Amino acid sequence: MTTLDERHGEGARDGDGHRGEIALGQVEAYGPAPVPSAVVPLGRPGSELPRIVGSKAANLARAAGAGLPVLPGFVIPHRTGGDVIDMVALRRAWHELSDGGTRPLVVRSSSPQEDTEESSLAGRFDSVLDVRGWRDFLAAVQRVLDSAERPDGSTAPMPVLVQPMLAARVGGVMFGADPVAGRADRMLVSAVRGGPDSLVGGARTGTGYWLGTHGRLLRTEAAGTADEAWPQSSTGTRPESASTGPLLTRAELFRLARLARRVRKVFGGPQDVEFGFDADGRLWLFQSRPITAMAARPARGARLLGPGPVAETLPEQLAPLEEDLWVAPMARGLAAALDIGGTAPRRLLRSVPVVRTVSGRAAADLRLLGTVPPRHRWLALLNPAPGARRLGAAWRMGRLAAALPGLATDLVADVDRRLAEIPSPTTLSGTALAAELRWTRRVLVSLHAQEALAGALLHEPPRSRTAAGTALTALTEARARGVPDDQVTAADPVVLALTAPSLGGRGRLSNAALPPTDDLSSAALAIHAAPFVRAAQPGTNTPSTTNTPSPAGTTTTPTTAKASSAALPPREALRLRVRWVQEFQVRLVREVALRLGMDAERIGLLRWAELARVLDGGPLPADLHARVPQPASPPLPDEFRLADGQVVAAGRDSRRTDGVRGVSAGRAVGTAWDGSGPRPADAVLVVRTLDPALAPLLPGLTGLVAQTGSPLSHLAVLAREFGIPAVVGAADAVRRFPPGSRLTIDGSAGDVRPDAPLEDARPDAPLDDVRPDVRQGDAP
Repeated sequence: MTTLDERHGEGARDGDGHRGEIALGQVEAYGPAPVPSAVVPLGRPGSELPRIVGSKAANLARAAGAGLPVLPGFVIPHRTGGDVIDMVALRRAWHELSDGGTRPLVVRSSSPQEDTEESSLAGRFDSVLDVRGWRDFLAAVQRVLDSAERPDGSTAPMPVLVQPMLAARVGGVMFGADPVAGRADRMLVSAVRGGPDSLVGGARTGTGYWLGTHGRLLRTEAAGTADEAWPQSSTGTRPESASTGPLLTRAELFRLARLARRVRKVFGGPQDVEFGFDADGRLWLFQSRPITAMAARPARGARLLGPGPVAETLPEQLAPLEEDLWVAPMARGLAAALDIGGTAPRRLLRSVPVVRTVSGRAAADLRLLGTVPPRHRWLALLNPAPGARRLGAAWRMGRLAAALPGLATDLVADVDRRLAEIPSPTTLSGTALAAELRWTRRVLVSLHAQEALAGALLHEPPRSRTAAGTALTALTEARARGVPDDQVTAADPVVLALTAPSLGGRGRLSNAALPPTDDLSSAALAIHAAPFVRAAQPGTNTPSTTNTPSPAGTTTTPTTAKASSAALPPREALRLRVRWVQEFQVRLVREVALRLGMDAERIGLLRWAELARVLDGGPLPADLHARVPQPASPPLPDEFRLADGQVVAAGRDSRRTDGVRGVSAGRAVGTAWDGSGPRPADAVLVVRTLDPALAPLLPGLTGLVAQTGSPLSHLAVLAREFGIPAVVGAADAVRRFPPGSRLTIDGSAGDVRPDAPLEDARPDAPLDDVRPDVRQGDAP
């Protein structure tokens, strides 16, 4: 007797004697039902009632009644109140089905709570294979009944299904839809030599076949050599028909597709089917249940998104207030530039954001920005609307191209002058702080719009200077002079071009801590910017290099000033001002946080409208104390679409040869855990196989990674039901990702990679100067 313990993976447990009578005393009833017979044959009326024979047996009885190829069998119904089964009737049924004990049997669970549309409970109860003899049969029945006990102490109702043991040549699992890709027009088959038990148990991966609705083979994904090795069968022998040829022929795939269509018609929807081909080539249906979890699929017309060029400005995950301060102005500025250039219809620009956030990360509409070609090139050429729109904008663009350098110079000068005129934020009232923040949001719209237009219209020499290159030169010279990194930006604010904005100080300067923002004043920004403005204006002379004192008490040396005062092209000057205005916003918001007695992480949970109300004298949101930062999210794919709020990578390589595949959609960042020891709060379980014994660990997991396994195994099905991103085929994952490693997992694209440790989001500056009223005027 071979045991397939779907919960714990334990071995066989032989009976130790004649048990006489089998008590069916489970404490839970599954609805009112008439008292059933001792055994219920699958073909008898009433065998299709789940409350009597359970879901698995009822589905098979229904399929057999519709003429589908189902093995014969009988069911020991669930009984309550300590009822005892009629052993004479049971032995008679066993004798007839097993041909006097000479034919091996399979004893399977058939709880009414498994194989339903709401939950499969795949692999949670026991099945016992290759049962021979009356005593072993009684032990197997008792084992299945014992598996009804739940971890919480309750007991599930448990009818027991008994069928002949089939020595399958090829077995496997077939889904009438692709649950990983969320496609109802595809069928997914995974097959192995022998029966499907090793496949659903996660011990073997199997060969995958993707079929059209009528059986057309779309692609095949072969399993590794080790997976294709012939397993020890339940009879201990290998059928003579087994060969090293194709696992399934085209004709057999067409038969499977026809079976899937028939099963779908019988049950009213695509099904999760277990099947087997015997030595004579006959196809048998072992199990049919609803597909309980389908990955979300983007709707027709879903926008193609990606980090694209916006990742250069906002590469990190953002808090809600950061989204409103930086993403919203960027979206409005880019929309204005696209409208002026006539590259997109105004109606579309008003209804579709050019830039948005997904899980706190900035993403751009790639088609609006023109970074990807149109979906249908020839149709795009025949469409007269874009040409007419550009023709109407041509006269504007022609004049704008000549005027843009002067407009950029004026805007840069206005920004520098405003930054120089603003007093220290500590001296501003709440109303003045709100006014300055409103100005920064408005001016960012203009800066982003002109920067986009400058990139499209103005020609820059290949070797022209950039803000990042100038910043790197300044940083190198400062380090050569021994200036500490935490003082570099105070002396030379152009170095800010090397860092990303952050309210919480997450930015890093070449692996060094970002300097405290309090050391950087708006006047320092303006004083440093003046050489750029004058150098960009025709007919002006760059001032001589002199030591320029900054309000922070540092001194800009002649060498630094000379390097920094070199002329930047208009686009680079605009990009640098974007970064300076963002940094000035950080100063203003941190000042507000100090007065409210909270840290930057907490104030980052506000939205801009809420912060503006507070600055104008309103109260803080009543639920602010209950808000928590959103979980860390992995970087976005290069191209993706949204489906029910989930990221679905576009154009991912479905023919990858490294064996890694996603079996449950979703993306997450978490900590590797091997299932033993303390469980991290964001645990990503890393295991060798998708053993069904791991099912109790699934609730609360952040992700699941396995070295081997099939997308149609029981544990993969449960991962989809729980919404846990899961990846299989990650070679040597247990060694490569030891417990405590930070992992980024993408169950849609089939990707898992180590991630850097999370940075502390709290600012370095102490919050010791707490003011009780944000509306106060001068600092004490």
